Formats: sequence, C-alpha cells, structure tokens
Amino acid sequence: MKPKIILPLTFCVATVLLFVSIYLLMDTQTLYAQDEPVTARENPPDGAAYEWVMYSDGFDNPVGLVAPPDDSGRLFVLEQGGLVWIIEPDGNVPLDPFLDISDKLPNAVFMGGYTEQGLLGLAFHPQYAENGLFFINYTDANGDSIISRWHVSDDPNLADTASEVQLLFVDQPFENHNGGGLAFGPDGYLYASFGDGGDQGDPFGHAQNPASLLGKILRLDVNNGETYTAPADNPFASDSAFAPEVWAMGLRNPWRFSFDRATGDLYIADVGEWQWEEVNFVPAGSAGGANFGWNLFESRLARVENVDIRQFTMPVVEYNHAADCSITGGYVYRGAALPDLQGVYLYGDYCSGRVWGAWRNTIGVWQHTELMNTGRQITSFGEDQAGEVYMVDYKGDILRLESAR
Repeated sequence: MKPKIILPLTFCVATVLLFVSIYLLMDTQTLYAQDEPVTARENPPDGAAYEWVMYSDGFDNPVGLVAPPDDSGRLFVLEQGGLVWIIEPDGNVPLDPFLDISDKLPNAVFMGGYTEQGLLGLAFHPQYAENGLFFINYTDANGDSIISRWHVSDDPNLADTASEVQLLFVDQPFENHNGGGLAFGPDGYLYASFGDGGDQGDPFGHAQNPASLLGKILRLDVNNGETYTAPADNPFASDSAFAPEVWAMGLRNPWRFSFDRATGDLYIADVGEWQWEEVNFVPAGSAGGANFGWNLFESRLARVENVDIRQFTMPVVEYNHAADCSITGGYVYRGAALPDLQGVYLYGDYCSGRVWGAWRNTIGVWQHTELMNTGRQITSFGEDQAGEVYMVDYKGDILRLESAR
C-alpha cells in the first residue's frame, strides 16, 4: 500500500450520456476485415478463466501505469493530481514519489469538480537504462497541454526536479478532451495523443483541421537537440497546409493508445460522444496519414450529409452507449502466464467496468467478446516488461490479470 497524500480529485474521461443507438452489437460480434493478422484465432477467449487480482492499492485517482525499460521490475503509477509513484517488484511503494508536479497543474484538478485535466501521460525513452530520460503529458496552470522531458536523478527512485525541458505546448480551448497518451513506437519516435479541444461536437473543427494539433496523433523525434523535430517521413511533413507533427487525424478524445510489442501494430481507443466508442487500428509499417473521421463520423455513423466514407479509416471495433460511456484502451496481451490470451487486445469502459477482448480470425476478420464485468472505474491499463497486463482503477487500486484456475 502506498503512503497516502489525499487530493480531492474527480475524474471523468467522458460525459456520461445514455442514448438509444441505431444498432446494437452482440456480446460476440463479427466486425471488419483487415490484412491477414500475425496472431490469429477462431474461438473467443473464455473470460471465466481469468481474474483481476489486487497488486497494490491506496493511490489517489490513478490514471496510468508504465514499466521502464530497465529490467528493474518496477512499475510507475501516475496520479491525476501530479504525482508519480513507484511500485517495487516486492510490492513496496517508497515513501517519496518519483515525481511531483502538482504545483504546475490547474486549480480545477484539486477543487473536487468535473475535470479531465492533470497529469495524463508518461513514457520512458527506449534507452532509459542508459540515458535516464522520460517524458510526461500534462495540463498546465492555464489548462493548456505540455509535453516535457525529464531526467532521473542519481537516485533511481527520484526524478531530477530541476531537469524539466518543455518540448511542446498545445493551447486547449476547453477543459475536456485533452487526450494525454504518450508512447514510443517501434521506430524510436515519441507518439502523443490529443483530443479535439473539448466541448461538444468539436465546435471549432480541430480534428479535421490539418493545421491544428488537436484531434490528432503526433509523431515526434525527441533525439535531436533540446526540444524535438518532426520526422521528415511524417505523412504531411512536406505539406504546408498541415502541422508537420501530425501523424493521424480525425479523433475526438484518444485517451489511451498502445503498440503491440510483438508486431508493432497500433491500437487507438477513441472516446465517443453520444452513441459510439471505438478502437482504431494502424498496422505496423504504416506511413501514417489516416483520417479516422471525427467530427464527420462518430464511429461509422455519419454526422453530416453527403460525406464519402471511403475517404476515412473506420474503426475495427465499436460498442454503443446502452450500458457504457467511455472507452479505455489497453494492450495486446503478450505475456507468458495466460497463453490462451496471446494476441488478444484488451480494453475496457470507465463507466461500466466491463472488459473486452478483440482479435482477428484466420481470414483477418475482427471479432470481440466481453470477458468480464469488473465494476471498476477503469482509467487505464498497463503492461510490465514481461507483457503481463494490469488494470488501473480510479478509486485507487492496481490489479493484475491472472488465471482463475
């Protein structure tokens, strides 16, 4: 159990609105064909074979869990209020946080009201064991988004508090839809997710605006100089109409995304508005440039007339708001403890606590099934260096997926 520092935070990934949808997905649903998968299966995994087991508790509004690539076995837990804690391999949590940026955050984070602001993302450099560099995504005191680089101190359990270098600033017009995800891709570049800037319906059209960083996945080279550069092979780097950082667009609030550690495929979970939650898929080796459709589409549902769906990349998985409200993206399971889950993408819902698995069959058709209903407020998933998967519950618990048999 972690030492308590009480912060009266309230978190909501998306406004909870129940809406009768025009069509319902079954518990096990055949979805959309893609290229032939590296990992394929015909039969759905058996949710009764697995359970979420308490791993650590006592955190205050945790929103993320990340393992550094240093063979230490440690897990780093992000709290929305600006603290990062370490869980040692033996389960111990040191008395002092690894990082505390609470003084940099908006007052709204600490006032107990509705907010999606705060410390939202963390990524360790692939060479962290050698260079000690890590990156965070947070909203500053004015509510705008910052990606910054930090360095670990001589103590491996403490960050160097004077080492911050702010790399990227993104103006946020509203408090919600900040995105916040960070991850290094297999190409060594830093990927970052930003929502459309908030309010309802993307009123300023950010997600479809090529010059805006909002409603996008960005791809950044953080290995050159003091800040970053846009890689020359970014899909729009030579197009003056686009921000060169843009790698994919047309997203509402891509709160969590992840790369499959075995294949390099990218999974982007995008929080919907009135009706649909979705998972978008980008195969490994893609040159980028996908447009996922928001705010012209919510999943496959057109929001405007006379728009050609063929211009857009549609989701491979979707579910409606009949009993859920806000998707939380997870990971493709690549651990050793649960062999029947190999290649299954795990994701959940913040409001219902349900967890699903998605996969492609041998002819490349996507399917998904509900695995369990946890009753948890799922803000994030995480994986350790061995590929085992963890769940982050906003109420303070960290749980690990294990066999129930």
